[in-house]
Amino acid sequence: MDLAVFRALEPLCWRAPSAHNTQPWRLRYERWAVTVGWDPTDALPAGDPTGRDLRLSLGAFVETCLIVAADAGLRLDWVADLDAADRRVGRLRPARHPYRTPFRTPEVWDRRTDRGRFTDGPDADVIAAVDAVARRSGGAVHVVPDGGRVGALLRAADRHVYGDPAVVAELRRWLRLDPARRDYRADGLTDRCLGLSRPAAVGLRAALAAYPVLRPLGLPRALAAAGGDPLARGGALLALVAPADLDPAGQVEFGRVLLRVWLTVQAAGLAAHPLSQLVDVAGSRDALGALLDVEPGRILHVTRVGRPVGPAPRSARRVDPGAGAATFAEPVPAP
Repeated sequence: MDLAVFRALEPLCWRAPSAHNTQPWRLRYERWAVTVGWDPTDALPAGDPTGRDLRLSLGAFVETCLIVAADAGLRLDWVADLDAADRRVGRLRPARHPYRTPFRTPEVWDRRTDRGRFTDGPDADVIAAVDAVARRSGGAVHVVPDGGRVGALLRAADRHVYGDPAVVAELRRWLRLDPARRDYRADGLTDRCLGLSRPAAVGLRAALAAYPVLRPLGLPRALAAAGGDPLARGGALLALVAPADLDPAGQVEFGRVLLRVWLTVQAAGLAAHPLSQLVDVAGSRDALGALLDVEPGRILHVTRVGRPVGPAPRSARRVDPGAGAATFAEPVPAP
């Protein structure tokens, strides 16, 4: 395997999705393989205490690497090898044939989160297509039943998230509300991607700066309400359901499934808006499990899907697609 060729493609792989756009993945180039690991400083221990979102992100990154490599004619396969002590999930290594996938690099490049308005939701063919993607790995995609109860669950989850000082501190760390900041075009959640006007962004910055004082006065409820109701922006909610008793290594593999589901939605001309709080908060996750008649712990991801009224802003990345990997890739420390 020509590692120099893959190294030049690496910036395209960084278009993979991650919670809060933290981009936690790191690559370690070895003689005959590339180890995929993560940087713990880009994890979210308060908002993602079990590491589920981290592992899904790493799996999505792996799938993105395989797609980009295959489109370039590189023959790579994946060997899973989750080791928390070494902070690695496995290795990309030479293979006899390129990875078989219906997706190509332009689809990876165009993938983005869309928090805007949708004109309609996925039709039966799209739902069947994404369900088939999940079922090939032992999971399923369920349509979350429409109705006011889901909206109530979402509002309660938002209030819970904004009521936790540690989670809010993580959110503040990854919010990018000032275009003058150096990291505005590097990572995190920008005001543009969140759909905030400049006055709204300034107001959110001020509110979060005053969080310790205003929290007892009802700030969490106000912040939850300020975001509006994403369900009122159209589309349908789809839940990615994993097989029973999925272990942490299996969650990495289902991150690969999640990326394939997302690209299948995109290929149909639709967009996705993850609503992770419905899974992150135990109460809403349990209620969602009852609605879907599945074990709550099997619900890995919930996404609003629909046909967007216009293109969404592209999220920031730390990498420059025209730059060499040495400008952005930090090696994973050896054990």
